[in-house]
Amino acid sequence: MSLLLPDSGLLFWMFVAFGVVFVILAKYGFPIIIKMVEGRKTYIDQSLEVAREANAQLAHLKEEGEALVAAANKEQGRILKEAMEERDKIVHEARKQAEIAAQKELDAVKQQIQIEKDEAIRDIRRQVAVLSVDIAEKVLRKNLQDKESQMGMIDRMLDEVLTPNKN
Repeated sequence: MSLLLPDSGLLFWMFVAFGVVFVILAKYGFPIIIKMVEGRKTYIDQSLEVAREANAQLAHLKEEGEALVAAANKEQGRILKEAMEERDKIVHEARKQAEIAAQKELDAVKQQIQIEKDEAIRDIRRQVAVLSVDIAEKVLRKNLQDKESQMGMIDRMLDEVLTPNKN
């Protein structure tokens, strides 16, 4: 049993050695260890605070980025809408101008056709008049071959001219 129970002298010297080591550690070792642990704790706390701030900044930047993306999408939609409206306006104007140009060209063609028609009618009338005169001349020559019929015709013509019209 002596192995399980130490001698009282040994026990005394163990307590004395423990006390001396404890006093030396308490005076010189523990303050340094505590100071190092406190420094480490402060460093960890500061690191955690910096990490929290970084996370907060990251979240803030993420929100700003999302807001910028949303604003950019909204602006893109507005620009696309304006572009479509402008395109529609340009197409409408182009159609309107094309219709005006087509109408002007149609009017010009109609006017040209009318001019050509009037000219053709005048030409036909001239030709009819010339033909009528030619036919009348031939008829008169045939009818007025002798002097007596010529004088009768001249008298009738003078009577018609000198007699007032009875219309």
